[in-house]
Amino acid sequence: MSTRSSTDASQPYEGYRTRGRFGSLDGLRFLCIAAVLWHHSPVLGTIADPAIILLRGFLGVDFFFVLSGFLITTLLLREERRDGSFSLAGFYIRRARRILPVYFFVVALAAGWFILVKGETRYLQALPAYIFFLANFLTEPIPLLAPTWSLAVEEQYYLVWPLLLMILPRPAILPVLAGLIVINVMGIMGGFAPLGIRAFDWGPFTFALPNATYAPILIGSVLAILMQNPGAFATLYRLFGHRWSAPVLLALVALLAAILPADLRGLPNLALHLTMAAALASLTLREDNGLAPLLQWRPLARVGETSYGIYLYHLITLHVANLVLGRLGVDSVWIIAIVYALLSVAVAEISFRTLEAWFRPSKPRAHQARLSRHPQPEPPEPPE
Repeated sequence: MSTRSSTDASQPYEGYRTRGRFGSLDGLRFLCIAAVLWHHSPVLGTIADPAIILLRGFLGVDFFFVLSGFLITTLLLREERRDGSFSLAGFYIRRARRILPVYFFVVALAAGWFILVKGETRYLQALPAYIFFLANFLTEPIPLLAPTWSLAVEEQYYLVWPLLLMILPRPAILPVLAGLIVINVMGIMGGFAPLGIRAFDWGPFTFALPNATYAPILIGSVLAILMQNPGAFATLYRLFGHRWSAPVLLALVALLAAILPADLRGLPNLALHLTMAAALASLTLREDNGLAPLLQWRPLARVGETSYGIYLYHLITLHVANLVLGRLGVDSVWIIAIVYALLSVAVAEISFRTLEAWFRPSKPRAHQARLSRHPQPEPPEPPE
C-alpha cells in the first residue's frame, strides 16, 4: 500500500474511530424493514408472475444480519481499545435490556392467543424453543412468531462470538471467521453429506442449516475488524470511500437480487452478503456519502430506529388489519397493506416510548462525559 493512500485515509480513519454514531444506518434499517413489510404484504400474493426481485423482501433480514455483526463487533472492539478489554457481563446486560422485553412480550401475546384463547395446545411443545432461542430450528412455529427465527440466530451469535473474540489471539480472529463462513456455506450446499453429517429431527426441532443463517452476521463481523485496522481501512476507503459508492453498491445489491437464480442458497447468497458488506462500508466510511441526505432524513431514520419493534409486531398488526378491515367489508389488498404498515410503525413507536424505554438504562453525567471523550457507535437494532 502506498504512503500516499495511507496518508489520504488517515483523516477519515480518525474520524471513523471517534464517530459516536453512523448517521446513515437508521435509514438503512428503514430500507431493510420496508423490504420485510413488503415481503409479508397481501399485495404480493395478487401479482401475477411477479419479477423475482419482488419476491426477495426477505433479504432485508440478511442485510440486518450484516449490519448487526458489524455494529456488535465494532462496539466490542472500541470498548476493548478504550478500557483494555470489554466486559462480557456488560455486553449481555445491554443486549438483554434491548432485546428481551419486547421479544418476550410478543411471544407471550402470540402464544397466549393461540394456546390459551384458541385452545391450540399442540403449540405448547414449541414454547421452550422461544424461551431458549431455538426458534430457527422449529418445524412448526407458533403463528405470528415466524420472524423470531432470526432473533434466535442473533442470540446464538451473541452467546458465542464475544467469547471467541475475547479468547482468540488477534491474528487468529479473521481466519476463524473465514473458516466459520466457509463451513456455513458448505453446510447449506450439502458439502458435509458425504461425511455423514446431515440434518436430523428431535421432537419439534429439525437441526439443519436451511438458508443464510450465520454467514451474513459473521461477514459483518469481518468488516468491523477490517475497519478497525488502519491499513485495511485505507484499502476499504480507496475502494468504497467515494461519495458515489453508496448508491452504486446499494443498486448492485438490488441488481443481484433481480438476476441471481431462484435458489440463493450457497454461493449466490455469499455474493449478495459480500456486496451488502461493501455497501455498508460505503455508508460508514464517510458520513457525507451519496445517500446521506436520503438515509438521514428524519422520518425515514425514525422508522429505522424503531425497526426492531416493527419487525416483531408486524405479523400481529397484519393479522389485526386483516381481521378488522375484513369485518368492515374492506377487501382492497392495497388498503390492507397500507393500514398494516402504518399500524406496525405506530405500535412499534408506542412500544419504543413505553415498554422499551422502561428498560433502557439512564446514563449518568460521568458516563456521558466519558462518551463525549471516547464516543462509541450506538448499539445496533437486531434483525429481527
